[in-house]
Amino acid sequence: MLGYFTVELIIRVKALGLQDYLTYYWHRFDIFVICIEILDVSLELCNIHLSLSYSVTPLRLLSRIEEMRKLVTMLVGILPMLGNVILLYVLVIYIFAIVGVQLWAGDLLNRCYLPDEILAIYSNLTPSYASIPGERAPFICSLDDGMRYCKDIPPSREGNLTCTLPVPHLDPLASTRNGSQCVNWNSYYNICRSSGENPNLNSISFDNIGYSWIAVFQSVTLEGWSDIMYYVMDAKSWWSFVYFIVLTILGSYVIMNTCAVVIASHYSDAMKHEPGRRFPGTMSFRVLWNGLTTKVSKLISSMSNRVGEHHLTEASPLGRCWLPINRRLKMLVTGDWFNRFITAAIFLNILSMAVEHHEQPEMMTKVLHISNYVFTGLFVVEMVLKLMALGLHYFTDWSNNFDCLIVIISLWELQDDSDSKLSVLRAFRALRFGRLVHFLPYLYRQLMVLKRTIEEAAMLCWLLFFIIFLFSVMGMHIFGCKIKGDMRETGSRNFDKIDARKNFDDLLWAMVTVFQVLTLEDWNFVLYNCMASTSPWSAVFFVVMIIVGKNVILNILVGIVVENFQNQPEDHATLSGIPSTVDRGTTDTEQDEPDSESTSVQVQPLEVEEVRAVPIDQELPAGSWKRWFKEHEDWSFYVFSPQNRWRLFCDRLVSHKYFNTGIQFIIMLNCITIAFERPTIPPDSNERFYLDKANDFFSAVFLVEMLLKMMAQGLIIGETTYCHSGWNNLDAFLVLMSIVDVAILLGTEQEGARPLAILKILRLLRTLRPLRMIERTPQLRLAVEALLASVKPMGNIILICGIFFFFYGVLGVQLFKGKFYYCQGSNVTMIVNKTDCLSSNYEWMLKEYNFDNLISALIAVFVMYSKDGWVELMYDGLDAVGVDQQPIPNHNLWMLLYFISFILMSFILLDMFIGVMVETFHKCQREQRAAHKKKARPSSGSKDETFFLKYSSPRRRIHSICTSPALEYSITTCIFVSMFMMGAEHFQQSPRVTVILEWVFYILTILLAIEIFMKFIAFGIVRYLKDSWNMLDIAIVLISIVSIVVGQVKHTQAIPINMGIFRVVRVLRLAQVLKTTKIKVLLKTIIRTLSQVGNISLLFMFFFFIYAALGVELFGYLECTVDFPCLGLHRLSDFNNFMVALLTLYKVSTGDNWSGILKDTMPDCAVDDAKWCHPYLTVASPIFFTSFVITVQFVLVNLVVAVIMQALDDSKKEGEGESQMKMIVRLNDPSIPEHLLEEYIK
Repeated sequence: MLGYFTVELIIRVKALGLQDYLTYYWHRFDIFVICIEILDVSLELCNIHLSLSYSVTPLRLLSRIEEMRKLVTMLVGILPMLGNVILLYVLVIYIFAIVGVQLWAGDLLNRCYLPDEILAIYSNLTPSYASIPGERAPFICSLDDGMRYCKDIPPSREGNLTCTLPVPHLDPLASTRNGSQCVNWNSYYNICRSSGENPNLNSISFDNIGYSWIAVFQSVTLEGWSDIMYYVMDAKSWWSFVYFIVLTILGSYVIMNTCAVVIASHYSDAMKHEPGRRFPGTMSFRVLWNGLTTKVSKLISSMSNRVGEHHLTEASPLGRCWLPINRRLKMLVTGDWFNRFITAAIFLNILSMAVEHHEQPEMMTKVLHISNYVFTGLFVVEMVLKLMALGLHYFTDWSNNFDCLIVIISLWELQDDSDSKLSVLRAFRALRFGRLVHFLPYLYRQLMVLKRTIEEAAMLCWLLFFIIFLFSVMGMHIFGCKIKGDMRETGSRNFDKIDARKNFDDLLWAMVTVFQVLTLEDWNFVLYNCMASTSPWSAVFFVVMIIVGKNVILNILVGIVVENFQNQPEDHATLSGIPSTVDRGTTDTEQDEPDSESTSVQVQPLEVEEVRAVPIDQELPAGSWKRWFKEHEDWSFYVFSPQNRWRLFCDRLVSHKYFNTGIQFIIMLNCITIAFERPTIPPDSNERFYLDKANDFFSAVFLVEMLLKMMAQGLIIGETTYCHSGWNNLDAFLVLMSIVDVAILLGTEQEGARPLAILKILRLLRTLRPLRMIERTPQLRLAVEALLASVKPMGNIILICGIFFFFYGVLGVQLFKGKFYYCQGSNVTMIVNKTDCLSSNYEWMLKEYNFDNLISALIAVFVMYSKDGWVELMYDGLDAVGVDQQPIPNHNLWMLLYFISFILMSFILLDMFIGVMVETFHKCQREQRAAHKKKARPSSGSKDETFFLKYSSPRRRIHSICTSPALEYSITTCIFVSMFMMGAEHFQQSPRVTVILEWVFYILTILLAIEIFMKFIAFGIVRYLKDSWNMLDIAIVLISIVSIVVGQVKHTQAIPINMGIFRVVRVLRLAQVLKTTKIKVLLKTIIRTLSQVGNISLLFMFFFFIYAALGVELFGYLECTVDFPCLGLHRLSDFNNFMVALLTLYKVSTGDNWSGILKDTMPDCAVDDAKWCHPYLTVASPIFFTSFVITVQFVLVNLVVAVIMQALDDSKKEGEGESQMKMIVRLNDPSIPEHLLEEYIK
């Protein structure tokens, strides 16, 4: 191949000339690839095997395919801005990594050890405590104020027996006094010291800047970040969670989304500036596809015309007989009744597929089998009728081609038995349900956006495939046959297992592993294995892969979706594809529009005059009750007139500003009491008594408030009455439920006689009381109303996702029903099926997520849609053999198509949420700016740019030094030196290194202090302090001086503050460097974003509060024990109290193992435990977590993307304004130096 491409290069150079050939960057890239291949061959001749060409040669494909070349050219065009984002991204991670080293260096090495005397006697014991040999999540003890100590180690167990005996040499007769038969060795691991290995195969720590950077980067990707947080909380302090919350919000939700916004903002501009001409020597898939479809359409049309011209005419006998029938058939198949009948048949067919499930009755199986024949015959008749009516024109419509394919597959499937593999293709009939979108124009509009997105994303998929292939080849050369698998026992409930299939041993599994890493699902476990098997430097491979593949390539899809939403037509009727009936209706309406307008203009005044002409006395007879009610409509409760003193008093009271403030205060107090509620409170305790009394008090206050408002405003009739407001109706509902709750509690004296189910529901409704804060908090109400404005477009996206889920759910039921069972026991290697399992006295278990019925399938599909746990589901699908058969690893690799196609489609549908939120937010932003445009006033006053001319000669010289670029570059160098020196600090460093770093810190602090002093003289104190960057400089220097002073004071351990904090803050001085670069635009974007997310933060807090209170009521009694291990819940992540529930919900909102938490909250009622066995949780838990994930992950988080996009646009406009201002000043006074011009613009 090298010779072929070399000859091609020579021919092109000969044809174009060397100078013209080198004008194209892609030609230079070809030369580079050929040179690498020649170098690789030369090294091979010298027995040096680097295999450079394996990684570089596939890059030649980028310049050969036109669409791929355009995408790469677009990415190269935005590299300056994208590079700034990635640089800022890396710097933020670096800063947090330095903070981690300063705070927690060496703390994750803390282990519990045996005393030396016991270890000397019993040498067979392990020196340190480990619950599982070679465990990935060790028991980390605390030497400070952490959450775990050596005394918390659980007692030893032998099988189901808990050990209680002491060490034999201390009490030899203990076994005679105690019924236990084993020694509790764990109780002697009571010495906590720093030694051993770090967690996760020594891959996660904060011992030096390298490992700390890896831990911070993993936390930013939101995969496994909570495990690292739990390690630190155990070793150091419970308050360590603040560090990780700030890190994930700033690093993931802001910085990473900024990367997506930059690509999305530049995508449309890059595509517009792309030249229309083809690059020489390239191939376009789109041109080939369009040409192929055009030729096929022309061929079908020509064949249809020839058949019609030569064989069927009015003159021929057959034509006179057939053409009238053909016209009637054409009227039939294009009529509304025929389409409605076929749509109803499709709906019934889909319903018959939806009810199919594992272990269904034999009668249902027969009925469904017969219905399959009926529907297949019906669709065959439909196809035949359309072929007879339309002829070959039937195939010009791609939807007809799809219907024809489904009919052929159905007929093929019928000739075999019902369990044929082709039966899964019945699920594709569900896609025919898409014809219903013709009746929903707005949904049709969203589907057109989805269609255009899929068309434009087709080449992006090829680029993604190429990137996956490239990293797979590189991974095979680096990690091939080197990763040590960690195959655990089949059926193990350990969620942190590492499957041996996550490797780079061959091309297939290497590509699957790379694709898994790009989805960020369990990528950290692959990293741990690679670091443990090869070198810690292998983390660089994964960091580059995620930044290039996930943060860059996949974010192009965001740009495609946003561009399609912004370029969609506004008028639904102008969309292509709307049925002709809609067009006819629109045309008729347009023709009749003048008449309808004139009629309405003439009728409305006439109706008003007639209403005014008929008085009430003539309309209703005197003395009738209807007339009395009509006359007293404005009376409150038909008792209190508008002039009634009591009603006037109530009106003045409820409209007083302090009344609303007081109610807000009462609601906040009620929220505090709700936060204290939990189901584990003893019924006879004082806490339960006071909480019940507080609930009664709040219910009484809210009841009085409701009655006062009803008295003042009236009840129902009228525009300003109490029930006219939806918020008031919500208040009334909550108050009435509270009254019912109190009445039931007062009416039942004995606890056993109380209707516990009703009390549970009413107590859950108490958690909705914070909803009353929405109406009384203007900012929160504005945010909620803006969110409600996106309900309609968001609802359509959710409906599209529902159809998507339904299709894959039905397809999953057809593929995997009854196949997700497995045998759990001590040795299952010889187990083949369920019979063998039960005969060996093992358990035949069903996996937590399965496809036995449509409901279970939809839950599993939604879990995969959230990208959490989809890899384990994929492995289960690959291992599935048959009904009641033991799984076999990699039994059917073709099932990869089901799972990977679903994940690819889910990327597009997830980004559709972003497109909707961006479109809705921009509309709301434009309306808001239009409303406040008149209030904007131009800034008055001018800057004195020549203030320094009045200085004395020495001060003017100092001013020249402070405004010169040389000083700025010098300070920048000092800051980078400071940053790298801080990064050099590590755990157990030598005293010499500590002294050197301290002196460098002293020198840099003195230099920064001198800079501030000189700028005080150059600009004056007042003018210097006007710049926020200068205020940051002063704060950092002061903190650095304080840290130096405190560090020299003796007995620093008595100070309750970590001294490393003071030294960490100085790294913020790095931000001063960024203001002189293009990253200034990004910094403005981030600052503007953080300042605009106030309402979004209120929304987050509001939803988190309500769901945390609900979670405590629903799942507060669930706990993890040795007998009932958890997959997602944790002793620091559960719903036992309100604060921990908030932290758990934040973990769910990041998508970190929320599927494991969902499993734990749906316990198996076969377990004989009243705490765990609550059948309603199997319904309540999926609704709870699904609604929370949709609200937070898919709506509110994407609203942050919309805010960032708007902030970036505003920052760009400000930057353009500064450039124009600089040009104006330059035109007015060309003599001003450039550095003074910069200072003036600031």
